[in-house]
Amino acid sequence: MAGRKSVVLVVEDDTLIRMAAVDLLETAGYDVLEAGTADEAILMLEAPNDIALVFTDVEMPGSMDGMKLCHAIRDRWPPVKLIVASGRQVVEGNQLPSGARFFSKPYRDDTIVAAVGELLAA
Repeated sequence: MAGRKSVVLVVEDDTLIRMAAVDLLETAGYDVLEAGTADEAILMLEAPNDIALVFTDVEMPGSMDGMKLCHAIRDRWPPVKLIVASGRQVVEGNQLPSGARFFSKPYRDDTIVAAVGELLAA
């Protein structure tokens, strides 16, 4: 559909960081959904909402962390693009699902917006 915005799901347990990421991506022109845990994210992905990209933290409460979430997404929803961020862990490329990108916190806003744009254009 022409002119339709891509849907990005932000998964972050820290409310302030999640709000900042949502604001950043909405300002960049995306429709943004948010979840505080990987479990909430899975429920959102199972609903009909056309999520094109998931931007997730690594460390989260619940039944899975962000890394397990990314692997579950890659297995169940292969077209969904993935961005992973962490302020405490460094994730190596071989730990990420195919095509996923990792950013250390604090990340630069313009870097995240550029990565989202590149992944969604691919």
